Amino acid sequence: MSRRVFANCLLATMVDGGIAYGLVEAGAVAVEKGLIAWAGPIADLPVEFHDWPRTDLTGALVTPALIDCHTHLVFGGDRSREFALRLGGASYEEIARAGGGIRSTVAATRAASEEELLQSALRRVDDLLADGVAVIEVKSGYGLTIEDEMRMLRVARAIEQHRPVRIRTTWLAAHALPSEYADAPDAYIDEIVIPGLRAAHAEGLVDAVDAFCENIGFTPAQVRRVFEAARDLGVPVKLHAEQLSDLKGAVLAAEFDGLSADHLEYLAASDVPRLAEKGVVAVLLPGAFFALRETQLPPIGALRTHGVVMAVATDSNPGSSPMSSLRLAMSMACTLFRLTPEEALAGATRHAARALGLAAEYGSIVPGKRAELAVWDAAHPDFLSYWIGGDLLRGRIVGGEFHER
Repeated sequence: MSRRVFANCLLATMVDGGIAYGLVEAGAVAVEKGLIAWAGPIADLPVEFHDWPRTDLTGALVTPALIDCHTHLVFGGDRSREFALRLGGASYEEIARAGGGIRSTVAATRAASEEELLQSALRRVDDLLADGVAVIEVKSGYGLTIEDEMRMLRVARAIEQHRPVRIRTTWLAAHALPSEYADAPDAYIDEIVIPGLRAAHAEGLVDAVDAFCENIGFTPAQVRRVFEAARDLGVPVKLHAEQLSDLKGAVLAAEFDGLSADHLEYLAASDVPRLAEKGVVAVLLPGAFFALRETQLPPIGALRTHGVVMAVATDSNPGSSPMSSLRLAMSMACTLFRLTPEEALAGATRHAARALGLAAEYGSIVPGKRAELAVWDAAHPDFLSYWIGGDLLRGRIVGGEFHER
């Protein structure tokens, strides 16, 4: 089906500026060859689309398909025991320094076969698809050897062969120190992270490069070397920055024209203009804030004041954000970080696309972009952040085809 008009819907086009959500009452979307050809009020449908086949969406809400721009979906095992330890008073840093945290997931991931990793990841992917997600970023970071990191990204790439979703892969070998490099972080950068990045890039496995810039992770100087290697390869960067402390990682990401700086609870308000100047997306991850029972809020007011684009993502991972619902992350962004529902939906569509370098293809309902849309049983887009849980997705428009759930 190369041409079709989807009619009788409330369109949240998410076009920046103007009416909230870019709402169009009694709307329609014309699709040709998987791309949006036209969108607007059905009364204004151009004559050239009048004889195209139509699908009546019976008043449903239609938004751009959601985008989860920060996940760690491929991993082995779980860390439910650490959840109990944190409830008993142990901090994330204490658990990590005692050999738990990321290292425990590394052991489980190394022990799992690629098929086991794929099947467990697909369960979480299915959760996200049920939330109207069409694009998912997946990081490595639980292998911490060259081959195990590449194996994770191969599994991530394989997800596209099993589900109607687009995957963007991120090299995150600079996530933690494996036990074999416990006292040699610089050697790990030189012997694993950078050579592995080059090998993974040569195999076509890397869309972006990330690192964990923290006191329990890697220093800005070490991250700089990784980013320089990424720049030499022409690969964009992003960064876990200012989650637990202020090491000026976000400033470093801006220096390298990063796609995004993620977490940002400890971002200094004085550093926000630098992100605005370089167009770095601030990716907010309220699931980790909630799960770790943090109290330091990201500087939302300063980000708004300086016009820094804010995305929202799940940070889906087995330790600090064990969740696989982007709608829940949107709700948390509103209740915990005080985003408006419109900011939350923009953060999971238009701004998330920008955080992945995909703004030309996804994130808003405008001609020329992919016809990847979510069809909801909701009367207004506010409802998507307001209602916690439940099955709101009526179906997805994938490549111009409507797939009802």
